[in-house]
Amino acid sequence: MKRTLRAAVCSVAVAGLALGLTACSEAVDQVDKAVDETYEVTYEVTGKNIDSIEFHGGGGKAMEPKIESVSKPELPWKKTVTLRGIMPAAVMPVAADPEGSQITCKIIHKGKVIEEQSTKGLVSAGGCTAESPVAG
Repeated sequence: MKRTLRAAVCSVAVAGLALGLTACSEAVDQVDKAVDETYEVTYEVTGKNIDSIEFHGGGGKAMEPKIESVSKPELPWKKTVTLRGIMPAAVMPVAADPEGSQITCKIIHKGKVIEEQSTKGLVSAGGCTAESPVAG
């Protein structure tokens, strides 16, 4: 009887392990697919006295995106980029002006504003960051 019980327990354990590995394999496949999927966003920045704009332009790794930069941008500024996988969309306009500055940034995906921020002040570092639509 002990032998039969031991065999049954081992069979259940092996079956559970196989199911667990299958579930893990499916999860890994989904992550791989999400990492390779691309999406497009448009960054828009308006305001006055903006010194530079930094943004995720699509290069680098998902958790370490390459930051691109534009100095003394002509406003309003607009840029469409293709991002990959779980990489967040981000645009960071920066202004330093003793008279004050105004900054508004937007991130648009498929015609819909998914993030918008505005700021005023002596030294402004306004920014917009949005989660990847692929991730969620």
